[in-house]
Amino acid sequence: MVQMNRREFSHAVVGMGGVAWLGQPCAVTDEEPGQAAASHGSITDVQGIRVGHFTDPRRPTGCTAILFDGEATAGVDYDGSAPGSHLGVLLQPVSPIETIHGMLLTGGGPMGLAAVAGAVRYLEERKVGFDWGVPHVRVPIVVGAVIDDLALGDGRIRPDADGAYKACGVASSGPVEEGNVGVGAGATIGKMLSGRGLGGMKSGLGTASLRLGNAVIGAMVVVNAVGDIVDWHTGRILAGARRPDGKGFANIIETLKTLGGDTSSSSLQVRDPVLHSTTLAVVATNVRFTKTAMTKIAMMASTGAARTINPYHTNGDGDSTFAVSTNKVSSDLGISVIGALAAELVSEAVLRAVKAARSIEGWPCSNDYPGR
Repeated sequence: MVQMNRREFSHAVVGMGGVAWLGQPCAVTDEEPGQAAASHGSITDVQGIRVGHFTDPRRPTGCTAILFDGEATAGVDYDGSAPGSHLGVLLQPVSPIETIHGMLLTGGGPMGLAAVAGAVRYLEERKVGFDWGVPHVRVPIVVGAVIDDLALGDGRIRPDADGAYKACGVASSGPVEEGNVGVGAGATIGKMLSGRGLGGMKSGLGTASLRLGNAVIGAMVVVNAVGDIVDWHTGRILAGARRPDGKGFANIIETLKTLGGDTSSSSLQVRDPVLHSTTLAVVATNVRFTKTAMTKIAMMASTGAARTINPYHTNGDGDSTFAVSTNKVSSDLGISVIGALAAELVSEAVLRAVKAARSIEGWPCSNDYPGR
């Protein structure tokens, strides 16, 4: 394992334009020689973050609450065409609201955003929120984001305020459970060619993190995409559109090339309805940054999902990437360094989301396709 000090590390990253060490981590030290960095596997390794899941037992759906110990600075990058969000506009740099108190990621399609009220209630009861200048009133700012999972089971069953309240109640700083839990319970992938008999697969929620001296970066992603999931280390498809013979994957991009070149076909029909496929990513760090800086970090982090989801940011996607700072430490690691590493962690979290997923009726998981 290679060790380097912070100055050497920053110069190396700037020169490389990115890194890929999650398989072979590089230790960074605060001092010379200093103490080696430790690898961690959860967004809750970032000091000041707690995460809790509510998974509905009646059908594959649920929500995941992210709570902050103190106010957190946050930015967002909306690259999808149809994001479903609650108060996300407050994260734009032009908004005077600099910090937020929590986030809720939920299934249930646009109607699932009603669950945010439960997280607001939970925080208000604990007197967490902005002082509104009114006696005994504090207003929590909870940003919500939603994926569509209504096609799995009875779509009338959706996360509600009580479910979000329960997710907040079990939120902890311990390792985050991955796979078919919380907002990942109903996540699916590889759906773009389902109208041509090429079925999709089960996905879920994944998380990853990295420590660099006293600086920690984490990511959590729920992958609900129309595209294939590709291991960017090897180029191998891990999950996605399935061949009808059950012998592997169709490879959406190659299939689109073939279909697009078929002059006998009047049009290239794909399934990409608006609002139906959304990947939500949250990256976090304990390093202090402004909201504008976190917005740029969110933009950089979004590229991590593009390394593993193909195609990504389609016309029907509501892909959204949020970046949060808990403002616990100061560091000489700048925006470009944190953003580059956050992108790597998003890539890793996407893969973990797929690998941790379990099959449900009609939706096999990647473990059902070993060696493919």
